Amino acid sequence: MRTYWRLRKPTTNGALVAIWSRGEVLLVRNSYVPYYSAPGGYIRPSESGREAALRELVEEVGVSVGPDQLELALDVTHEWEGKLDHVQIFNLQVSERPAVHIDHREVVEASWFDPRRALQLEHVFPPLRRVIASSLGA
Repeated sequence: MRTYWRLRKPTTNGALVAIWSRGEVLLVRNSYVPYYSAPGGYIRPSESGREAALRELVEEVGVSVGPDQLELALDVTHEWEGKLDHVQIFNLQVSERPAVHIDHREVVEASWFDPRRALQLEHVFPPLRRVIASSLGA
């Protein structure tokens, strides 16, 4: 796919959810990429970014919330892995940490990080890094 993307330069559309609780953010690692991200994935042709974010939350970490609980934090198109990647990142503030369930196939890790510690990680999806930095006023 990456070779195809470099040759054709398609635009992909994705949605992520940064779940925040007690000042920490939930980061996930997928089996097929070397970086940390937030729960999320591709937006289907019939979906809005918000709808995709809600679907991916359930699929990736078993968390179900209402659409009004998601706050758009970033809407950006950037070059990524040889393609134009349009991504919407939503913030979700929760007072109680949800029970997170991962499948250990697609999502192989889910951990809570203090924003400063998250920003020290070498590999974090760049738009998500921007959202985390903005939580610190940076």
